Amino acid sequence: MARMASSLTVGFDLDMTLIDSRPGIRACYLALAERTGTFIDADLAVTRLGPPLAEELIRWFPADEVPAVADLYREMYPSIAIAATPAMDGAREAVDAVRAAGGRTMVVTAKYEPNAKLHLAHLGIEPDVVVGDLWAEQKAAALREYGAGVYVGDHVGDVRGARAAGAFSVAVATGPCPADELRAAGADVVLSDLSAFPAWLGGYREAPGAAPLA
Repeated sequence: MARMASSLTVGFDLDMTLIDSRPGIRACYLALAERTGTFIDADLAVTRLGPPLAEELIRWFPADEVPAVADLYREMYPSIAIAATPAMDGAREAVDAVRAAGGRTMVVTAKYEPNAKLHLAHLGIEPDVVVGDLWAEQKAAALREYGAGVYVGDHVGDVRGARAAGAFSVAVATGPCPADELRAAGADVVLSDLSAFPAWLGGYREAPGAAPLA
C-alpha cells in the first residue's frame, strides 16, 4: 500500500464515529443467539462497541468456539446489519470537509474489513482507503503508513491508536466513552459529535494543534 501524498490526511474510526452500528449489531447478535442456541444480551453488548468482535463473543461462548462463531457472525452480518445501520450525524459532512480542504480520508477500524466497506458503500461515504481488523495501538501502523496527521474516533482505544501514531487525536463523545474519559485518555480535542468537525478542521488548518477545544 502506498503512502498518501496529500499534506492533509485524516483517519476516521467507523462504529459510533461514522456509523451508528448499534441497531444492526444488535439484530445480528439476536440472530446469532437464535442460530447457536446461546444467550447473548444484545442490548448490553451494543453499549460497549469498539474492541474486536472476539472480545465480546468470549463473554458468551467458550474460548475454543469463538473463532468459528466469529466466522458465522461475519457471514450473517451483511444481510442483517448493513441496511439497519445509519450514518452518524455529521459523518458525510466531516468526510466532505476534508476533501474540500484538498485532503485525503481513510477509515481505520476494528471491524472486519469487507463488512466495513459494505457499510460505507451502502451509506455513500467514500474514503480514499479503508483498513479493517485493527484495534487501539494496532491502528497506528496504518495511520503512519498513510501519513495521517489526524485520527478521529469515539473510544479511548482510538485515542491510544492516534497517540501511538503521533497523530492529533480528535475524539467524538458519540460512543461508549464519555467526554471526560476521552480527555483523560489523552485526546487533544473532544467534540460532541461530527457535526462540529468541519468548523474544528478549519481552525486546525489555520493553526495545526491550536484549534480551540469544543
